[in-house]
Amino acid sequence: MRAVVQRVTNADVKIDGRVNGKIDDGLLVLLGVGNGDTEEDMKYIADKIIKLRIFSDENDKMNLSLEDVGGSMLVISQFTLYGDCSHGRRPYFGNAMEPVSANEMYEKFVAYIREQGIHTETGEFGADMKVSLTNDGPVTIILESKN
Repeated sequence: MRAVVQRVTNADVKIDGRVNGKIDDGLLVLLGVGNGDTEEDMKYIADKIIKLRIFSDENDKMNLSLEDVGGSMLVISQFTLYGDCSHGRRPYFGNAMEPVSANEMYEKFVAYIREQGIHTETGEFGADMKVSLTNDGPVTIILESKN
């Protein structure tokens, strides 16, 4: 499982011109599900994101987590995180999990985050989405469950 995590002051996702999910201070998470990913991978990535110490404390040091600051999360499914561009110029997406199973894992990820008490908004799996954000810092972290 792969995630691109961005600390934001605001983020939203629109589908067909309407806002589907919107947050203020928190994290925008672009989530890719790969072949062979398991619930163990999902929980590892989810717990890592929730506990990442990337928010500033009173001394302006990145020392606080999403839990600590009471932030929200906007989760966007993104199979293109598994695009392999090592051969040629057109990405190969064969390492992304097939859509039905990937959607199930995405939904489990969102449910798990919500169970941890984090206010969570989403996009729509497989939809053409327009994501807007204000990256705070900027802070962007890339996580992978297989590492």
